[in-house]
Amino acid sequence: MIALVGPTATGKSAFGISVAQTLIAGGHPAEIVNGDSMLVYRGMDIGTAKPSVAERAGVPHHLIDVLDVTETASVAQFQGMARAAIADCQARGVLPILVGGSALYVHAILDEMDFPGTDPGVRARWEAELARVGPQALHDELARRNPAVAAEILPGNGRRIVRALEVIELTGSFQPRLPVPAYALPGVVQVGLSIERDELDARIDARVEAMWHQGFVDEVRGLDAKGLRQGMTASRALGYRQVLAMLDGEVSKDEAKAATKQATRRFARKQMGWFRRDARIRWLPYDAADLVRKVSAAALTAR
Repeated sequence: MIALVGPTATGKSAFGISVAQTLIAGGHPAEIVNGDSMLVYRGMDIGTAKPSVAERAGVPHHLIDVLDVTETASVAQFQGMARAAIADCQARGVLPILVGGSALYVHAILDEMDFPGTDPGVRARWEAELARVGPQALHDELARRNPAVAAEILPGNGRRIVRALEVIELTGSFQPRLPVPAYALPGVVQVGLSIERDELDARIDARVEAMWHQGFVDEVRGLDAKGLRQGMTASRALGYRQVLAMLDGEVSKDEAKAATKQATRRFARKQMGWFRRDARIRWLPYDAADLVRKVSAAALTAR
């Protein structure tokens, strides 16, 4: 299989479709497996730059529009769904092309990574405690129970603190760091799309402006009526939480737009930090003239 990775706004979705089309035209069936944590949600289209049915150009896509915004897409759940889609492609003689910028999710799909079980009751109890006392106090509780784990988690990261306390209660231990990357799947070829920081920032700004022009605020307003705020994952998506704050009167339209641009730039830098640490990725300029040909050839080496 092949994985196309890189920061947001580099055109990975459209590029992946072009690669699949090239392979299909050459007699090599190929399908896209989504590796982005937010494209799984129905209705979250504009803010996630989700490729429309027309833009998919007949190339089958997996893990797009499979959850409601009220549902939670944990990394473990996403891993299982993506690996099932990949196995299905391979069983049919189809080359799966994983496309995504959610580094943790891509890592979980491609590499050896096991997730401890969960207990809804235990999780709900710790989430209620987080809401009652706040992340700092809950971090103090984690430090009392396991100082080594607490030292590896930022005091403001409430979700991770809750998860650590849940796993410690269920298993007695928690691994705060990811394992050394090692492919769990055979024949993986990773290609990253590289871009200069200034150009990426400009593309992000242009994308956010386009989102507002395309009706992003109305999209968020409609999803809010469908329970967006109750979704533990969807409500935190870039842009969506900023527009929710605007709808609540906490910020102006211009402030929400500026905050979305800033948060997206920060996220893109974090993505690059994650991906650049993976020496297995072959980096190519996102705008190289012969990029599709190069990646299509690399994909064939994975077969």
